[in-house]
Amino acid sequence: MLQYSLRRLIIGIAMLVALSMLIFLLLRLTPGDPIDAYIDPNLPMSPSDLADLRRSLGLDQPLPVQYLGWLQQALTGNLGYSIKRLDQPVLGLVLSRIGPTVLLMGTALAFAIVAGITFGVIGAVRRNSLADLSLSVVALAGISSPAFLSALIGLYIFSVRLHWMPSGGMLTPGEEFSVGDLLHHLILPAALLSVAQAALIMRYMRASLLEVLNQDYVRTARAKGVREFWVISKHALRNALLPIVTLIGSTIGLAIGGAIFIESVFNWPGMGLLLVDAVQTRDYPVIMGATLVIGACVIVVNLLTDITYAVVDPRIKVG
Repeated sequence: MLQYSLRRLIIGIAMLVALSMLIFLLLRLTPGDPIDAYIDPNLPMSPSDLADLRRSLGLDQPLPVQYLGWLQQALTGNLGYSIKRLDQPVLGLVLSRIGPTVLLMGTALAFAIVAGITFGVIGAVRRNSLADLSLSVVALAGISSPAFLSALIGLYIFSVRLHWMPSGGMLTPGEEFSVGDLLHHLILPAALLSVAQAALIMRYMRASLLEVLNQDYVRTARAKGVREFWVISKHALRNALLPIVTLIGSTIGLAIGGAIFIESVFNWPGMGLLLVDAVQTRDYPVIMGATLVIGACVIVVNLLTDITYAVVDPRIKVG
């Protein structure tokens, strides 16, 4: 297990370095000069002043040198300073936004796991019934609907038309903090964020459980007169859940991508909204730092998922 974990850790570190190189290169390939973000249009600068500014920022160096300099600073925890936020440290901005995003994604993941497994089991047990066909149609719609479309439809129906849920924010402005108010703002964006994950989990759960139900040991349990409830819950469900562990970890990246749209639509003060604001204002240090932290979180979650799956199924460690 230790060798397997170390091997996965090395792969994760290599992926994180490759991700940082890709982000750095893509930002440099975007239209415009990075130095434009540092210039106040109301204060004209001479060519010599521009050259001095470029030199002070290290933008006169070759790209490999710029990247290595940034990487050296990042390894010490210094992700630079925001251009548009009064020179605030990027790391501080990112850390202040992680909590709301983790709360949103954690709630959405809980919704997705409960709904996906429950409806997947119903679909497998009642195969080819009206309930199974209806759930399949709903799952297909959930998988096919992009996050921004689900967010806009949910916002229009539940906030604009029905007035059941707040249209944005994490708390009601001007009111004291309360758990009830937080949950009132959290339920709708978390439920909408969980749609695609729940649909995927449901489809995989149904297929996995159907495969397990055809195994010989399940037939033997039924032949012995074991009640169907115990056949499903005690004999079949545990083995059918094995692929779901990996699926849940692999959908974290999907959830992060969806969170960016959900947070933008609902003005949720998390990492997604920070990243969108940074892109709109061309705040390169924040874009680089936030994307790197998001990538690191995805890699860590996938690493923990692989280790968890190896613990559950020791055959994974072979080879």
